[in-house]
Amino acid sequence: MDEIGARAFAAARGMIGARFRPQGCDPATGLDCVGLVWAAYAAAGRRLPRPRAYPLRGWSEARIVAALQTAGFARDEGRVAMGDVALIALPAGQFHLVLLDGETMVHAHAGLRRVVEAPLDDAARTAARWRLD
Repeated sequence: MDEIGARAFAAARGMIGARFRPQGCDPATGLDCVGLVWAAYAAAGRRLPRPRAYPLRGWSEARIVAALQTAGFARDEGRVAMGDVALIALPAGQFHLVLLDGETMVHAHAGLRRVVEAPLDDAARTAARWRLD
């Protein structure tokens, strides 16, 4: 098991209930999906260079991939490991990041206005996955 990933997923679970806030990167004041991933890895002991000024909608997949790579994530095709990040393509050109553990995902849910844990859905199961190198 990837130790940093397991610690990051545990940290993300500890952020469940934090409010949703666009551009949010602190569980005390609110998180978006990018902020959740970066805050979880920071809490696990790995501070990652965080993208700045990204839009809620219309952020290109290429820019998201570049941000993941800059932070040290690499695309992974193998078995899901705890703490993997899924890049989910949503309708209308919107993308969403979630942290995985193989059975569930933790993510900043804009509609529910908070960080939640939910069973993996088809979008998360088939999404491109990224693992911290």
